[in-house]
Amino acid sequence: MQAPLDIPRRLIVAVGGNAIDPAGSRGTPDEQKAIAAATAKAMLPLLELDNQLVIVHGNGPQVGKLLLANAAAQQRVTPQSLDILVAQTQGALAYILSQAFENALREAGNPRHVVGLVTQVEVDPQDPAFSNPTKPVGPFFGEAEARALAKELGVTVKEDSGRGWRYVVASPKPRHICDISLVESLMCTRTVVIAGGGGGIPVVRDELGRRRGVEAVIDKDLTTAVMANVLGIRDMMILTAVPRVAINFGRPDQKELSHVSASDMRRYLAEGHFPPGSMGPKIEAALGFLDAGGKRVIVTSLDTAVPALKGETGTHIVADHEMASPSNRQPVRAARNGILARVA
Repeated sequence: MQAPLDIPRRLIVAVGGNAIDPAGSRGTPDEQKAIAAATAKAMLPLLELDNQLVIVHGNGPQVGKLLLANAAAQQRVTPQSLDILVAQTQGALAYILSQAFENALREAGNPRHVVGLVTQVEVDPQDPAFSNPTKPVGPFFGEAEARALAKELGVTVKEDSGRGWRYVVASPKPRHICDISLVESLMCTRTVVIAGGGGGIPVVRDELGRRRGVEAVIDKDLTTAVMANVLGIRDMMILTAVPRVAINFGRPDQKELSHVSASDMRRYLAEGHFPPGSMGPKIEAALGFLDAGGKRVIVTSLDTAVPALKGETGTHIVADHEMASPSNRQPVRAARNGILARVA
């Protein structure tokens, strides 16, 4: 019998902003904290693993609501720039999640600490994304309401993958994670590190090394991939709304993907199976991570994270040279403390 895969020594997990503010919720403080507590409960087996763990969260729903509030109240309250709104949501979500994670750990008798870092991420000021906003944020609207809001408030709206209409903002690619050494120092102490929230606060740097914020929202999955590559993390997990990625989605010939090579996934992306507003950026981030030396990306839902890590579900995208390895088809071995065995 072949040896099963070890628990990754280092793991990075990208969690969508919907994890604490799902579609249809009002987003009240109590509601956000309750949803964060449920998220923490679902992720507890990951938090208890004896490894180094970094978590990156999204902020699309939250920053979009702040943009709406900004626009609606602009005659009474001075609007804030988008980089500041990203910083606000990054800090607030890190607070809510870190508190929920630590509370779940303490209830389980685990002393592990969780810390949230306010993270700046450098982008290219000449990135073409600044002249072509495509990143959907905030709540969904019907077309008529969205167009009326665009005219009334001066915002840009677009249809989002057949799910409704949303605000769209510029989304340049991340180039450098500022103060990445602090992330590594903390993770090496076995502290769970929440960093790069919302993709990071978008900044540019001049010839003297001085930084300033810019109007944008960086894709959190792309930031996760860059952070993982810099930190030498070879296993990346993206938690989204579905347990597996599918091609021909929504059609009679829909097919879920289990284990797939980077080359095959790149072909599916080129064939248009993954829309830019939904699964597309996740697949692009996964491929970028693998191209830069990553070994495996697992795409799955929040409630199937642990079974996916064990190899029982999820879409596992692996580098071409790793695809033939028999160990990639084996379930993950239980950790020394038996956590994975307990939740099986």
